[in-house]
Amino acid sequence: MDDDAEYDITVTQLHGDPPQPDNSVTAAVAATLRRHGTRSATVGVAIVDDPHIAALNRHHLNHDGPTDVLSFDLRGDRNESTETPRDVEGDIVVSLDTAYREARRRAHGVEAELALYAVHGTLHLLGYDDADDAQAARMHEMEDEVLTSIGFPPVYRSGT
Repeated sequence: MDDDAEYDITVTQLHGDPPQPDNSVTAAVAATLRRHGTRSATVGVAIVDDPHIAALNRHHLNHDGPTDVLSFDLRGDRNESTETPRDVEGDIVVSLDTAYREARRRAHGVEAELALYAVHGTLHLLGYDDADDAQAARMHEMEDEVLTSIGFPPVYRSGT
């Protein structure tokens, strides 16, 4: 797919300062969808602070504290097949506070960290899980592939 016209990707920064450019987040979501042959998608990405994502994490997953990214599949009842969905509808919520901390730790920019979160969240919308080490390793491999395809260095192959 050469054209992203079939993808409706909206990025909104609800919390955090300074405002972050949304082009890398949009590119990350679109590249992940393209890589998986997704026909159409409507994806909203919200950039929030740690208190906001911690509240969502508690409410939806019953986990305490902030996290880097949450994904919400909005397709309702769907066939739980193992194939990648051809149509995606969902929301991704990323923490800017966590992105700043992790970007410093990994010695790269916050824009790269937000792109990583966008890829990770999109992979979850596509049905991937990282519940065990093997699944997480597969997701990390795909994240690096997508990040390098849009001009960022790999995160996991770099050993950080």
